[in-house]
Amino acid sequence: MTPLALRLSINATTHEVTVAPHRTLLDVLRGELGLTGTKENCLDAECGVCTVLLDGVAVNACIVLAAQCQGREVLTIEGLAAGGSGLAAGGSGLAAGGELHPLQRAFIDQGAVQCGYCIPGMILAAKAFLDTNAEPTEGEVREALAGNLCRCTGYQKITEAVLDAARAMRATAPGPAR
Repeated sequence: MTPLALRLSINATTHEVTVAPHRTLLDVLRGELGLTGTKENCLDAECGVCTVLLDGVAVNACIVLAAQCQGREVLTIEGLAAGGSGLAAGGSGLAAGGELHPLQRAFIDQGAVQCGYCIPGMILAAKAFLDTNAEPTEGEVREALAGNLCRCTGYQKITEAVLDAARAMRATAPGPAR
């Protein structure tokens, strides 16, 4: 197979990579770019651990070919706090001022993180959901995250964290006073 030369926009930074046509976005993120916040687990799109945003839509990076991402915008957990504007603060995923995204802050505040393995995918799935539903119900949050599996927390604290983040994001959203 002839390798493909790709220009990928990951966290608003352009990366040039040469990969075999069968390589997935997950392979490239972790192996080529060192962005290990996106986790690897089932490799079958069953668990949601590898969730990233592709043009704002939550996808399983384990089944998306890297070549499908050329000309599109990929957001990983490393770019979230920086608002998708790339890696700040030495690659920590924090914005330059050290501020977490409201979802990250809410997950910490609610104790929604146990082992943490599922959390990057869970947070990105929640972000995609909240970007389309700013005032979700508990049931809507649970349904939106149904494709992301967690073995540790039970989901109640995760649901509470997403609801808290939604409130925080509404409070800081531009527009009419609420």
